[in-house]
Parts: sequence; structure tokens; C-alpha cells
Amino acid sequence: MSVVAEHASYTTECAQVWRPETGRDVFRSFIERSGIGFARLDRGTRVVRANPDFARQFGRSQDDLCGRELCELLHPDARDRVALRLAALTGDVRGRFTERSVTVRRGGTAELTGLAVPDHSGRFEGVLVLVEPESRDADTRQAAGRKQLLSEVDARIVEGIAAGVSTVQLAARLYLSRGGIEYHVTNLLRRFKVKNRPALISKAYSMGVFRAGSWPPRVLPDFVK
Repeated sequence: MSVVAEHASYTTECAQVWRPETGRDVFRSFIERSGIGFARLDRGTRVVRANPDFARQFGRSQDDLCGRELCELLHPDARDRVALRLAALTGDVRGRFTERSVTVRRGGTAELTGLAVPDHSGRFEGVLVLVEPESRDADTRQAAGRKQLLSEVDARIVEGIAAGVSTVQLAARLYLSRGGIEYHVTNLLRRFKVKNRPALISKAYSMGVFRAGSWPPRVLPDFVK
């Protein structure tokens, strides 16, 4: 059997096991403990069921995930393209897609695969989603692992730079001199291993330092000392 055929057979098994009327407990147990995130979506791409690994990758409980649209759980930069891929599956019950480097939680990216699931009459019933974490580069992994990366002042400065606030405005807002702001910025550039302010903000976003979907930008509490 070819790799493609074997994978198709495997995902069909997964879809069958996750139908409510199916009672094959052994295979279901394998899905629940595989280390790969599995979720069953309904026709509206809302989560019907998710295994513990899927919930863990999105930083939520299994109960909290149920009823939520998948795209709402993703970082804004991935929502549109994943929504288009999901919409395409509704017209192709044999369809599947894979999106790489999808941000699924703070600082974490994954390979997301969607497979159309037909009902017993062959019509589109929903989607089976597989989410497998990608490995990150050493710098990002080390920084994300430390979490508490910024002082309170540094966090406010990073937020200000991301929002386009000038050095003079930041100085007035934080009761510092212009030289004090520049001193903190220089330290931030060194800590994030970047050369300028735009690169600093890009690196911070790639690490998941900012709260997804917020404006003005807000640093997540886990990254503040």
C-alpha cells in the first residue's frame, strides 16, 4: 500500500471512530493518546469534539473548545487562508489540505491538516482536523521557555513601539528621559538579537509576545517579570 493510500485509510478510520455511534474503544483510545491533536468539526467548522492534545495545543480545555469555530482559535494572520481551505472542502468530500506554520497558541506553530468527512450517504458531514506542532528555532524556543522576558517598563516600551508611539511620547508617558527610553530600546534589541525597532516588533510577534487580535498591542502577562 502506498503512503498516500495508507494515510487516507488511516484518516478514514479516525473519522469513523469519532462518529457518535461508533464504539471501537481501542482505536479511539489510540487517537486520544497519539500526541497529535485531533478535532472533529461540524458543517459550520465548529469544534464538535477534540482530543486532549488538540486542546493542549490551543491552551484551552476540551469543554471550552466545543462549539467554537476553528478559525477563531487561530492567530489572525492564519484565519483567512485556513477559512478558505475549509470552505473548499464543503464541495469535495474527498478533499484535504495542509497548512504549515499556523500559529495555534502563544509562540507555537503547527502543521494543520483538514480532511472532509462524508456521511453514510456520501454527502459532506464535517471536517477532521489534525494538528501537529512544528519544531521552533533555538532562539525562539529558549526565549519562549523563559517566558518572563520583559520588565514592566520594557513591556510598555515594546507596546508603544508596536503602536507607532514616538520616543518623546513614550518618555512623557513613562516619566523617563529620551535617553532613558533609548537605553531600554538598546537593551531590548540586544536581548531579542535584532538590529532595529521594526525587527524587534517582528520578532516579538513571531514569539507570541503580544496578545492575538488586540489593538493597541498588549504584551501577554506571562512575558512580564
